[in-house]
Amino acid sequence: MNRKLTIPLILPLALSACAGFGPQSSDMPTRDEGAVFYAQNCVACHGITGAGDGPEAQRQVLRLPDLRTLTQRNGGEFPQARAMSYIWGDPGNDHLQRVMPSFGGAMADDLVPVEIDGIFTPTPRELAGLYFYLESIQN
Repeated sequence: MNRKLTIPLILPLALSACAGFGPQSSDMPTRDEGAVFYAQNCVACHGITGAGDGPEAQRQVLRLPDLRTLTQRNGGEFPQARAMSYIWGDPGNDHLQRVMPSFGGAMADDLVPVEIDGIFTPTPRELAGLYFYLESIQN
């Protein structure tokens, strides 16, 4: 299928999928909403700036990544799908390998369509806001 035709066809499907999964807000989340989620759930380990230097970081066995360099460490492109799946609780990661808590269960069913790797995907609003925030702090 022609890629130019794919995106316009996927958007209505994503929007209808969002409508079928619970309450939905008509406006997209902002990076400021993501910053609030980050402050409430991530600062303890990742620090205020995302450098991985929060007060709980010293207790971790592995050094926490600098969240401000995700784009830099991914060849100049923000790793959309990987970052979001890891925050959600990537099922590909074994419990023994994963240090960060999974936030999938804590996020509301309020879904919004977010373009991830060129595909509009129904995404929990809080996760989308956090994604926008993380993307905005890249060096």
